[in-house]
Amino acid sequence: MSLLISVAGGTASGKTTVVREISRNFSKDDIAIIYMDNYYKRRDDLTLVERQNINYDHPDAIDMELLKHDLRELLAGNPIDMPVYDFKIHNRSDETIKVVPTKVIMLEGILALYDEEIRNLSNLLLFVESEADIRFIRRLKRDMEERGRTMDGVINQYLSTVKPMFDAYVLPTKRFADIIIPNNTKYKMAIDVISAKIKEEL
Repeated sequence: MSLLISVAGGTASGKTTVVREISRNFSKDDIAIIYMDNYYKRRDDLTLVERQNINYDHPDAIDMELLKHDLRELLAGNPIDMPVYDFKIHNRSDETIKVVPTKVIMLEGILALYDEEIRNLSNLLLFVESEADIRFIRRLKRDMEERGRTMDGVINQYLSTVKPMFDAYVLPTKRFADIIIPNNTKYKMAIDVISAKIKEEL
């Protein structure tokens, strides 16, 4: 039987870093990572400009039904074809990634604790914290270097959707977390504790 660990937190809070650090305490064959960003809805019906204007930080941007289906499949011991999202075209690509069931499945995304059914499927709920200004700087650097965005574009998106959606939908899910991780110099202690808990459950 697999364990599902759901990891939420604001944009660029350090979720991916935490997930990767936890995974290093396990064999790569024992852990699978599901990135919630890959489950943005496919929008072939929209132009590139229209897709650029989608509010990707709102829960409606995520194909929650497909995500929940895939999580249930993995927990039942069945492989899935995880979609792949292309941030440069603001749409899903035709590529998929085969994910096989593992002892530990980690779901990572800003809204990983938002859906009640996903919370109920999860064995452990984590929320990664980081100061807002640090998160913004990290996001600005990442989106310009890795996703081909302009500075003005990143700033406008952050002010118009990212921050308001964090306040409305992401931050309130912190209350569901079993463990809140400070993404600073002390987060490694939290990772050690969480890894030990997972091994105990296994």
